[in-house]
Amino acid sequence: MHELGIAFHVMDTVEDVAKENDLTQVSSVTLELGEVSGVVFDYLADVWDWAAEKRELFYGSKLLLETIPAVTICLDCNRTYPTVRYGRTCPYCNGDKTELVTGNEINIKEIEAC
Repeated sequence: MHELGIAFHVMDTVEDVAKENDLTQVSSVTLELGEVSGVVFDYLADVWDWAAEKRELFYGSKLLLETIPAVTICLDCNRTYPTVRYGRTCPYCNGDKTELVTGNEINIKEIEAC
C-alpha cells in the first residue's frame, strides 16, 4: 500500500510549509489526484486519518480531493481525448502512438491552516 508513503510525504511537505509560515494547526489539505495515478483515495484518506492523530500539526485535519482528468494526446492526429474511456487507442484516427498529457499527478493544491 503506497498510500501510506504518499500520506507521509504530503505531511512532511506541509510541515515544511507550516514551519516557514509559523502555522500551528492544519485543518485541511486539498490534493489534486490524477485519475490514473494509481492512488486509491479511500485508502489514502484512511491512512491520513490514522497519521493525523500522531502528528500534532495535523490533529483532526481532513484530506480533501480534487480529481485531475486523464487526457491523452494522439501523436498521429494531434487530438486529445479522455484516457479512461478510450485507453491507448485514439478514438479519432485509431492511432496507437499516444502519450498521457494529464491525469498521473499528485499535487498539494491548498493548505487550510492557522
